[in-house]
Amino acid sequence: MNAPANTIYRHLTVEKIAGAGGAEISGVDLSKDVPQDVLAEIRAALLDNLVIVFRNQELTPDQQLAFARKWGEIHLHPFMQGMPDYPEILAIIKRPTDKKNFGGSWHTDQMFAPSPAMGTMLYAKQVPSAGGDTLFTNQYLAYESLSDGMKALAQKLRTVCVGDNFKQADGRSRKDRYADTMSEMKVKDPGNVQTTSVHPLVRTHPETGRKALYIGGHVQHFDGMTDEESQPLIDFFMKHSVRPEFTVRVRWQPGTLTFWDNRCTQHFAVNDYPAETRIMHRITICGDQPF
Repeated sequence: MNAPANTIYRHLTVEKIAGAGGAEISGVDLSKDVPQDVLAEIRAALLDNLVIVFRNQELTPDQQLAFARKWGEIHLHPFMQGMPDYPEILAIIKRPTDKKNFGGSWHTDQMFAPSPAMGTMLYAKQVPSAGGDTLFTNQYLAYESLSDGMKALAQKLRTVCVGDNFKQADGRSRKDRYADTMSEMKVKDPGNVQTTSVHPLVRTHPETGRKALYIGGHVQHFDGMTDEESQPLIDFFMKHSVRPEFTVRVRWQPGTLTFWDNRCTQHFAVNDYPAETRIMHRITICGDQPF
């Protein structure tokens, strides 16, 4: 089974952003109830392009949530506090005094969960005058470009993924790191929510049937291997997965909503606006167990 190709769009205009993926979608107002035939075309565009961008959308939190719920149950971040009146929405805020940004490394959302997020919707409320873009990488291409020998090895490997990634943070917890560097991002205790999971390095997309490399910053080591044995392979797969020819860059404007498929992408929020504010509203959609 292959991903949809040459989809005929009757209700939408779809303009590709880059050879590796990404498309801008016009012809729909997401603040209104989206009809099923239009929603089907949006799903086809997502499966075709992995990352879809809607410009000039005026959305209240209720309207963003209504659109998100058409895709499935809303996932609540186990470590981060949502908005007071809308706990399903994570307000991602970076002020000029903040040293770090949220999502500033290559990753795929909620990879540490037993059933990671299917998709993420990020809505721009306030953006810098320049910068603050988000990079995405096509993990289908990352897998397909491997040699046959490396594909065979990759398909045998399983990753141990951790939510509070002590390895990359020199042993410091999210709470400690964010308190020093991100003033408005509030951490909560995950309680009994499972935040360490084991997943296949190569996953099969449940809708397209295509294989994708499934790796990101939450990976600690390979199941059954030591850190020392795992790290050279992790370094290779991470470097390979973000080669320039696999990537697409989304430039934000106020009112832009970007929706991406976490099952076949990684993303990276670029921190290149030190003296300005960036405010985004994020919703993640529950997914299924990778296979």
